[in-house]
Amino acid sequence: MSIATAVLTASLAMAPAAAPSMGVQCTSVTVRAHFTASPTGEAVTHDPALVPEGSRVTVVEKRYGSGKDARTVVALRLAGLLPDRTYGAHVHTKPCGPKPADSGPHYQNVPDPVQPSTDPAYANPRNEVWLDLKTDADGDGSSVARVNWHVRYGQARSVVVHEHKTHTEPGQAGTAGARLACVNVPLA
Repeated sequence: MSIATAVLTASLAMAPAAAPSMGVQCTSVTVRAHFTASPTGEAVTHDPALVPEGSRVTVVEKRYGSGKDARTVVALRLAGLLPDRTYGAHVHTKPCGPKPADSGPHYQNVPDPVQPSTDPAYANPRNEVWLDLKTDADGDGSSVARVNWHVRYGQARSVVVHEHKTHTEPGQAGTAGARLACVNVPLA
């Protein structure tokens, strides 16, 4: 088992501890795919030089509790990308398509009335699902995000891998460069 797989497994195993202890209900979605250049696939690479065809992606979403006790954990694992490189990644509102922009904007728990959203009051890891990661020497990496809400049904449809780490400063908050790849994930 690689270190990235071990970290991902351990993070998800610990997730219920963050949920309410009484009456915990859990729902889960898991997607495993290989990136291809075909826009009709489950996972598409828009930049095969940075996200090679055949590289692998796993996304797991687990939802716990409800109402004020709602919690969501999203885990991302990438394998076969460029080694020792930082990638940004976020949950997006629309499914992947032939063009990188087809996946729509980032999903936000509280939507920013101004789009594209670069206001840190809205574009932040508490209001969005940020999954930035650094690959190891083998090109493998993983990330886990935990938020205190559930994704609204049908409003989050993909995870997009970006060119670099996500910015946090005003005017650039939430941006992470070009959209390199996308995987369809029916969150919620």
